[in-house]
Amino acid sequence: MSFRLHLPKLSLSRSARQSFTRVFAIFMLLVVTGLTAWPAPWNTAMGAVKNKIGWSLPNIPDNGFTLGLDLKGGVHLVYEADMSNIPAADRANALDGVRDVIERRANSLGVSESRVETTIADGHYRVIIELPGIQDAATATKAIGETPVLQFKTPTAKTPTTATAEQQAQIDAAQKTERSAAVDVLNRALTKDQDFAALVKELSIDTKTKDKDGYDGFVAADDSFYANLIKTFTRKTRVGVVKGLYENGSTINVVKYMSQGTEQTVDASHILVCFAGATKCTQTRTKEEAKTIIDGLKAQATAANFADLAKANSDEPGAATSGGSLGTVKKGMMVQSFEDALFAMKDGTISDVAETEFGYHIIYRTSSKSVPTYEFSHIEMPWTTLSDVVNTDPWENTDLSGKDIKSAAVAFDQQTNAPYISLSFNAEGADLFGKLTAANVGQVIGIFLDGQPVTTPVVNQAIYGGTAQITGNFTLDEAKLMAERLNAGALPVAISVLSQQTIGPTLGAASLDASLKAAFIAFLLISLFMVLYYRLPGFLAIVALLIYSTINLTLYKIFGVTITLSGIAGFVLSVGIAVDANVLIFERLKEELWSGRDLPTAIVEAAKRAWPSIRDGNATTLIATFILFTMGTSFIKGFALTLMIGIFVSLFCAMIITRSLLLIVSRRPSLKKRLFFLGLK
Repeated sequence: MSFRLHLPKLSLSRSARQSFTRVFAIFMLLVVTGLTAWPAPWNTAMGAVKNKIGWSLPNIPDNGFTLGLDLKGGVHLVYEADMSNIPAADRANALDGVRDVIERRANSLGVSESRVETTIADGHYRVIIELPGIQDAATATKAIGETPVLQFKTPTAKTPTTATAEQQAQIDAAQKTERSAAVDVLNRALTKDQDFAALVKELSIDTKTKDKDGYDGFVAADDSFYANLIKTFTRKTRVGVVKGLYENGSTINVVKYMSQGTEQTVDASHILVCFAGATKCTQTRTKEEAKTIIDGLKAQATAANFADLAKANSDEPGAATSGGSLGTVKKGMMVQSFEDALFAMKDGTISDVAETEFGYHIIYRTSSKSVPTYEFSHIEMPWTTLSDVVNTDPWENTDLSGKDIKSAAVAFDQQTNAPYISLSFNAEGADLFGKLTAANVGQVIGIFLDGQPVTTPVVNQAIYGGTAQITGNFTLDEAKLMAERLNAGALPVAISVLSQQTIGPTLGAASLDASLKAAFIAFLLISLFMVLYYRLPGFLAIVALLIYSTINLTLYKIFGVTITLSGIAGFVLSVGIAVDANVLIFERLKEELWSGRDLPTAIVEAAKRAWPSIRDGNATTLIATFILFTMGTSFIKGFALTLMIGIFVSLFCAMIITRSLLLIVSRRPSLKKRLFFLGLK
C-alpha cells in the first residue's frame, strides 16, 4: 500500500497579483520621483555606507531647483524701444533683434537663469529683463542698455609697436604726473597710523579687489602679476608696505606684503571614461558601461603603462598625444571631487575610480612639491603706456556700418541647400560696400557686432549691386541667429530705461520661506478635511497628493522650470485642482455604493463616470492657462506654467494613482464598511 501526500499549491490569485503590482509600481514611482526631487538624503547615506564598509554606490546628481528673481534676489529692468524711425512692418523683427543682443549681454554677466522677454501693446515696444543673483543695478543697466553697434572692419596694415617722439613725450608727461600721485599714496601708506584698507577704498582702480581691501590672497612665485616683485625678495624681506612703487603693465601699484606660506603642487595624469549625460561628453555609452570600462582599466593600470592606457582609452580631448598628463596641478584648478581624490593620494600611486561631473577617472600622481607663496594686498593706480596713446587694435573701422544695411535674411544655396546670410544695403551702403570689396580682394573683412566678431569672410571678388552673402558652415539655427543679430545692429533702435528694481537676496529668502510655509499649511488643511470627511478614501487621496508633489518637483528639475512666487501660487492652486478630481470620484463612488454595487465594481464605475466632468473642468482651466502663458508677462507665465504642469499631473494621479489605491484596499473585506464614507450603509 502506498500513500501520497498532496500539498496545496501556493499561488496568488489574479486580484492579489494585480494588487501587488499596483503597490509595487506606486512605491517605485514615489521612490524615484522623491529621490530625484530630494537627492541629498540618499547621497549622504551612500557616503556614510562607503566610509563604513567601502561600497561605492552611485550618487544622484543634485543640481537644485532653478529659482527666479523674486526668490533669489536680483535686478528687474524694463526698457522702451524707440520705433519712431522704423517702418511698422519691421518693428516686431527689430524688437526681436534687440532682445537677442540683450540676451547675449545678460549671459556675459554670468547669469544662468536670466530671462529676456518682449511685449507689444498699445504702440509700446518693451523689453523686460530679469537677472537673478545680480545686485548692482547700475552695472547691469550699463552692460545691457546700450544700442547694438554693427561695424565692418579691415585688418590694420601694420600695428604700431613704438611711439613717435610726440607720442613718447605725451606718455612721459602722463607718467610723471601719475608717479607723483602714486608717491604721495605710498608715503601715506607708510605712515604708521594710516589704514591701508581705507586707502584702497579711496584710490584703487582695481574693481576685483577693491571691495576686499585690495586683498589678493596667497600667490606663488610665478604669479603673473607679482612675479617680478617676488624676484626681488630675500629671506630678510620684512612684511609691511613695500618701500617702492611696483609697475605692472598699465598700472602702478602700492603693495603691502603680509606673510609667507607654502602651497603643494602635484604632477599627475588621469584616464577619463565618460558617459551619456556627463558634462562635455560626446559618447553614447551608458553610465554602467563606462563603469565597467574604467574598472577594467583600473585593474591593469601600472605606473609603466598608464600613459599608453590613457592614449588608447581616455575620452579627454588631446589624451592621444598627452598620455593623460595634467601637468602641474594646484588646489582650485580642478573640480572638488577630483581634487579631493588627487590630494589625498601619495606620490607614485594610482587612485581608485573617482567620479566627477565629467565621468569616471583613475588618477596617477607622479610627484609633488611644496612651493613658497606670498600674501599681498595692493592699491592699483593708472599708468599710461603705449596702448593708451597709440591704436594697437589689429582691426580698423571702415566707413561702412550697420546704418548702411537695409536688411539681413537667411537664404539657401541652390546646389548644396546650405544656409547662408543674404545682406541688402541701402544706396549709400551699396556704393561703400562695392568700393570696400574692390580694395580688399583676397583679404579679410570682419563684421563686428557690439565689438565682437560675428564673421570674418575672405573677399573673393568685388561685389556691386547692393547685396552680399556671408557663407560658412552654418546650421539653420546659426544662420537665423546671425541674421537677427545683423538686423539688430542695422536697425537704429534706441532703448531707454522705464523702470529698474533691485530685490535683495534676504528679501528673496524671506519670500521663499513664506511661500513654502503657505504651501505646507494649505496641504495640511486639505489633508485634514479629506481625512475627516472621506475617511479612508481621503487618506488615500493624500497619499496620491504626496506622489503628485514629488512628480511635480521632479518635472521642475528635468525641464529646468524657473520657480517664482507666482509659480508656487500656481503649484498650490493645482493641489486644490488635484483634490477636486478626487472629490468628484468619491462623490460618484457614494452614489454607486448606494445603488447596491460591490466596492471594486463601484470604484471602476465611479472613476469612469466622473471622468467626463474631470476632463471638461480641467480642459477649460488648461485653455485659460495656455492663454496666460502665451500672452502674459514673465510672472504670469511662471504661474501658468506650474499650473499647467500641475493639471496634467493631477489628472494622472486622480485617475491612476487614487483609483489604484482604492482598488487595492477594496480587496480587504474588513475595510469596506468601517473606514469608507461616513453614514454609508
